[in-house]
Amino acid sequence: MKKILSIVCASFLIISTAKAEMTYGFGLMTGQVSSSGTETEGTAADTSVRSKSFEEFFVGADIFVEKELTNGMSVGVSYVPVDVELGSGKRTDTGTNDDDTGTRTASADLSDLVTLYGNFPFGDNGAYGLAGMHFVTVSTSETLPNSSYGEEDIYGALIGIGKKSGKAKVELFYSDFEDISISSTGGDNSNKVTADADAITLRVSVGF
Repeated sequence: MKKILSIVCASFLIISTAKAEMTYGFGLMTGQVSSSGTETEGTAADTSVRSKSFEEFFVGADIFVEKELTNGMSVGVSYVPVDVELGSGKRTDTGTNDDDTGTRTASADLSDLVTLYGNFPFGDNGAYGLAGMHFVTVSTSETLPNSSYGEEDIYGALIGIGKKSGKAKVELFYSDFEDISISSTGGDNSNKVTADADAITLRVSVGF
């Protein structure tokens, strides 16, 4: 989380020092995030690997600050204040003692999503290419008998196309996030979760 806040502050500083007009605004987005992951048990009694894939539909909103440079290119930073769910699930285990028996639930979310981006115009009809970097925290919530998973800051890349008309924009872009690897803490288990995620997003924004 501290790394995400540092990126936000640095990005605002860089953009605010550019010699061009600054635009503030908000966006609305919808799309689908796809993720797949595995959990590896690290106990002597259980070294199994469990895998699962998810496809989650999402809606959200962001706020942004952007500057248009003298060559027509724009640079900006956006922040999504709401979480995006990667997936959730549960399983029931039956073991030889109370620690191994019970229903386990888990979910994972993308939170504090910051995006640094650039718009690269082509033609004279408001069309542009879009590229940038995501910075986000993967946070987990689970019910495990003796251990828990924490959170991890990861990054991702995006590429897409857009169309601008005045202060309004419509964008379609693909995002690919780096692999996630989180180990459990607490208890005697040394479980590990690995996962990867990508998303397709349609975004409409308005600047002021």
